Amino acid sequence: MSFRRGVVRQSKFRHVFAQAWKAEHCIDDVRVSRVTWDSPLCAVNPKFIAVIVESGGGGAFLVVPITKSGRIDQTCSTVCGHLAPVLDIQWCPHDDNIIASASEDNTVKVWQIPDGGLVGPMTEPLVTLEGHSKRVGILAWHPTAFNILLSAGCDNVMCVWDVGTGELVYQLSDAHPDLIYSACWNRDGSAVCTVSKDKALRVIDPRRGTVLKVREKVHDGTRPMRAVFLSDGKILTTGFSRMSERQMALWDTKDLTEPMAMQEMDTSNGVLMPFYDPDTNMVYLCGKGDCTIRYFEVTDESPYVHFLNLYSSKEPQRGAGYVSKRGLDVNKCEIARFYKVHERKIEPISMTVPRKSDLFQGDLYPDTAGLEPSLLAEEWIAGQDAPPLLVSLSGGYAVPPSKHRDTMRGRPKLASQDSGAGAPATAAAPTATPTAPAVARETEGETRGNSADGTGDRLKKEDDVLNEILAEMKALRTVVLAQSQRIEILERQLARIEDGDV
Repeated sequence: MSFRRGVVRQSKFRHVFAQAWKAEHCIDDVRVSRVTWDSPLCAVNPKFIAVIVESGGGGAFLVVPITKSGRIDQTCSTVCGHLAPVLDIQWCPHDDNIIASASEDNTVKVWQIPDGGLVGPMTEPLVTLEGHSKRVGILAWHPTAFNILLSAGCDNVMCVWDVGTGELVYQLSDAHPDLIYSACWNRDGSAVCTVSKDKALRVIDPRRGTVLKVREKVHDGTRPMRAVFLSDGKILTTGFSRMSERQMALWDTKDLTEPMAMQEMDTSNGVLMPFYDPDTNMVYLCGKGDCTIRYFEVTDESPYVHFLNLYSSKEPQRGAGYVSKRGLDVNKCEIARFYKVHERKIEPISMTVPRKSDLFQGDLYPDTAGLEPSLLAEEWIAGQDAPPLLVSLSGGYAVPPSKHRDTMRGRPKLASQDSGAGAPATAAAPTATPTAPAVARETEGETRGNSADGTGDRLKKEDDVLNEILAEMKALRTVVLAQSQRIEILERQLARIEDGDV
């Protein structure tokens, strides 16, 4: 079954407009890694941009604030604690300062980046996860459970870690007879879909260690494949035909005998990396070595996957980073943003839906997954599942005070941010120190237990007022930062006008 392009169909995303940012907003002189592993090479969240870079010895990746632009100095600090090249990096979905990295040195390391960015070379991770016997090339954070991280290596083993304790909680050694190409959690984190070199698509329950579904020969070609879970449980895969033509297919996990839709796209040899937006049900395909980004909308009506448009440029991309909805500019109707990785440059590309109104466009921005996790690690390990906790983007997103932040058992603690390094920990020593707020909360609880009811009520009211003030301060800080960026852009435009450049 092929995707029809000629049929006019009602959709608010039919006119998505893609545009690269101006040169002054790009990041230049980035020594992007030349490693041959097929990874995006870049990871982005609302605070930081991380890029795997060349390193004289061992492996390293660059982390800069998302507002950074211009030239990167060659002496710029990096995260450089691996003994061999870094293959994959992934930001934690529940803490914008936590990033995991996988390397050819057979380890996974988790790092905490200070709010202002690196102040020096970071060599000591929060925790080192050791359980693979060969290089590790795939990372995937659990979408709803805090501190749960999945890794897959060239030893054909898939590991699930509790990052807070450094413990290897599940290990699947027999599920894959050959090299794993990709792994992706479903919406509530109850299952994982994988594709591997044996050309099979698998749906796996990592807690029971069982393969729930298998589809042999998803794509007939020998080149690497990718697979992503959609929010309704379907799976979208990319791969190659026997004649080395690139393909995209949509699968219903209830019946994997035949794809719901299949399309052969072109004969380029670059791996197609799918980026999925569960809020709009759009899929973006970025091919390594391509000069284009194709985007599609997935619906319940045949042919199910509808081609929308493509962004085309003159320079090929080596990788791409995709920022979450919390980092987008809702005032400009921006529904997606990519950070295109060139040979020595990072270029932002915005996808927007043109609208005349200046009001918040609720149809473009349904509630999206926020920072707050739905479950603690031990709750997920015990068998619980939960969908993501959603937040509204109306008026711009402000980070709320976390109700779990002080109660998350075993959360790694950063000893010193001044040196740019965290307190080292390994899987053999997963001890954690109670944070100051947690100790204060325990002391407060004892005081309340020994005080009169009136005093307890007064303290509770004071706590509520304090939390409201803190939340309002954070919201105001977000607005001020956004306006500061806007003022800076306008000042640059004014200077160019005065200089006669415009």
